[in-house]
Parts: sequence; C-alpha cells; structure tokens
Amino acid sequence: MCLAIPGLVLSISDDTHDAIKRVGQVKFGGITKEVSMAYVPEARVGDYVIVHVGFAISTLNEAEANRVFEYLREMDELQELEWGMNTESGQRPASSALDRDIVPAGHVVPT
Repeated sequence: MCLAIPGLVLSISDDTHDAIKRVGQVKFGGITKEVSMAYVPEARVGDYVIVHVGFAISTLNEAEANRVFEYLREMDELQELEWGMNTESGQRPASSALDRDIVPAGHVVPT
C-alpha cells in the first residue's frame, strides 16, 4: 500500500528561481528527509505538508497533521517515524526521542 504522510517543513532551499528544483528538509518524527517542494509553492517553513514518494503534494494545518498521526498510530504504522527506527535491526536507537510534531497534546508517550 502506498501512503502519504504529513511532515513538518524545517527548511526550504530558495536558491533557485526554478520551482521544479525547489526542495525542503521535512521532519517525520525522528527522521528528516529532503523532499521536492515543486507542487506546493505556497508551503513555508513551519508548515505541514503531505509527502508521497518524496514529493510534497499538499499543505495542511497542525490539527489535520495530528489527526493523520493518530490514525497511523491506531493502525500501528507510526512506530518507524516516531522512533527513527532502524528497520533492519528493528531496534529503537538509544538517542532518539518522540518529538512534539507527532504526539498530539494530552497523549501519554510510551518510553
């Protein structure tokens, strides 16, 4: 199954005037990835974007992003993003921590 996941935009390279080459650093819990921002010219640092196969395809607000994270958590599909897990070993790195952008307010975080 293909899945688009919300991420928090940490930075955007605006060093090019070519919108197709616009990229950003997007945080998905414990993982940060470079993502094409070509399809979301309205996205700014601090916004949440929906990312599918390395392309930001839409923007959304924090409440909507948290709702998606909760759905993923219910489906037990969020573990890798929360922990920045090494999927080969299946082990949680000792230095990783759950980040605010994937834990809805009022939820208890397992440790």
